[in-house]
Amino acid sequence: MAATEGEWEPAAAGPRRFGAALRRLRAAQKTAKGVSLYSRYVNRPVGRVFAAGAYRIKLTPNQVTLVSAAFSYGGIAALAACAPSWGLAAGVYAALVVGFALDSADGQLARLLGKGGPAGEWLDHVVDAAKITGVHAAVLITFYRHFALPGDAWLLLPLGFQLAAVVIFCGGLLKDKLTPKDPAAPAAAPARWRAVALLPVDYGVFCAVFLLLGSQTAFRWAYLVLFGVHALFLAGFLGKWFRELRAVR
Repeated sequence: MAATEGEWEPAAAGPRRFGAALRRLRAAQKTAKGVSLYSRYVNRPVGRVFAAGAYRIKLTPNQVTLVSAAFSYGGIAALAACAPSWGLAAGVYAALVVGFALDSADGQLARLLGKGGPAGEWLDHVVDAAKITGVHAAVLITFYRHFALPGDAWLLLPLGFQLAAVVIFCGGLLKDKLTPKDPAAPAAAPARWRAVALLPVDYGVFCAVFLLLGSQTAFRWAYLVLFGVHALFLAGFLGKWFRELRAVR
């Protein structure tokens, strides 16, 4: 994300060294509260490496956001255009996962440079919204064009998944924006059980379903299971977020 959080000194002008940038990024990470184990131990560390590399070659945070979009949208386009195969499965997964890590890198680079702002955050969220809607639209296209479905009702599955994913994304984003922030309050300690429980609705874990794209049956049922989990989490999230916002004065 392109928004900054916390207070720390931006990197000083001078030679842009990869190792120094990586050390500074390790020392200034966002809170792990509400973050799954995948994002905490895989996506953020990989994004940190990408952010340090982008700093070294003098990319801006917005440029990193656009590179992230290129990887994600490239994977989505390949999913929609190509016949399913194990090779396509590996390619789509790699493109989506790299795009997700770069989505973490843009915000980390903004923190390193001290250049986070509303325009960068807006661009980041627009790219995310298009990615979330696009990936399920691509699944619908590949279902229609390439899968031997047992019935037409399966074509409703990507539409339902798309709805659940978009509402979780927008609802969580609005909840965060509407909740008053106290800069002086200490960050809450992350709960390990919550980090484990959130794994099924982490985008990085969702990307792994595309590794099954070489088998129509395995992919269909894994995608269905993930949809069911997202639907359950959506119901829980909406109730929780509404109660918390209702208590805001």
